[in-house]
Amino acid sequence: MNILFNKIEENYKRHIPFVAYRKPNTESVNGFFMKDDQLCFTTKFTETGFVFAPFNSEEKAVLFPSENADFISENILMEENFSLNEHFSDAINTDKEKHLHLVEKALDEINNNELIKVVVSRKEEVLLDEFDVLLTFNKLLKTYTNAFVYVWFHPKVGLWFGATPETLLNISGNTFKTMSLAGTQVFEGSDEVVWKNKELEEQQLVTDFIESQLKPISSNLKVNKKETVKAGNLLHLRSKIEGELNNGSNLKALIRGLHPTPAVCGLPRENAEEFINRNENYKRTFYSGFLGELNIANKSSSLFVNLRCMSVADKTASIYVGGGITKDSSAKKEWEETVAKTKTIKKVL
Repeated sequence: MNILFNKIEENYKRHIPFVAYRKPNTESVNGFFMKDDQLCFTTKFTETGFVFAPFNSEEKAVLFPSENADFISENILMEENFSLNEHFSDAINTDKEKHLHLVEKALDEINNNELIKVVVSRKEEVLLDEFDVLLTFNKLLKTYTNAFVYVWFHPKVGLWFGATPETLLNISGNTFKTMSLAGTQVFEGSDEVVWKNKELEEQQLVTDFIESQLKPISSNLKVNKKETVKAGNLLHLRSKIEGELNNGSNLKALIRGLHPTPAVCGLPRENAEEFINRNENYKRTFYSGFLGELNIANKSSSLFVNLRCMSVADKTASIYVGGGITKDSSAKKEWEETVAKTKTIKKVL
């Protein structure tokens, strides 16, 4: 077995924090393996290490500082054939009626107030007969080659897995890249699909917001054309965005400008956050937050939005899914979209 996989098993058994991850379309799996179980935070984003930040930008982000970690990077070819779960066990709670009601409430708010878009989410819990940390991570690595795939553990916080299609930010020096990702269709064998006005408008709202947030702190901003991208069993619309930070701006300003994006929160951002906090009836914690490398190798950071993820505790997997609601949304279709999104994680359970 690989050194990195051995370290995952060893740290998990000893209840010592670690993260192991693979960036999209690469073969190297990296890991930060902490030397003790100290819980560290960052609010300035000037440190070096691996950051795991919650949805609520007012809350502190967990930091695995590089000076207190062993860093391992290995090229791993995924040759094992795993059987994926296509017959999903019943969830303890899907709360279909609650979610339909939440979407209807969001539509009322959009039609009657200043809200243009809001992302509403739910947590679905699945009982696990047996659970293997390494096997689950391996299945994610094998299945989702074009996603940011990770397993993250801290005994004082919990165990998380994900295979997210969305980059929050890549920055090296003062040059950064981000993306606008929104709109969802189930992949049916081809990415040559027709996007309806609802998805096109939703994606444009996200693009416009990102552009307006970045203009005051950057220059040479370039927004590329929309393209269709595949993420697991789903298709999304994406526009790549790049630019340069102005003198006097920094990584924290960039993160605060982008997070939470309209792809996970809504527009106007403050109104959408208020609606989410008032109506979702559960705490997102790290779902729709962000995670990734912070100021490593030539001060470059690589951060991803925490989507298609789950937390695992007491033989229960909590799977988090959501969708963007605009004036053209249908509650029934929004429910079906969340069901399609749960399959990313359910396949590896």
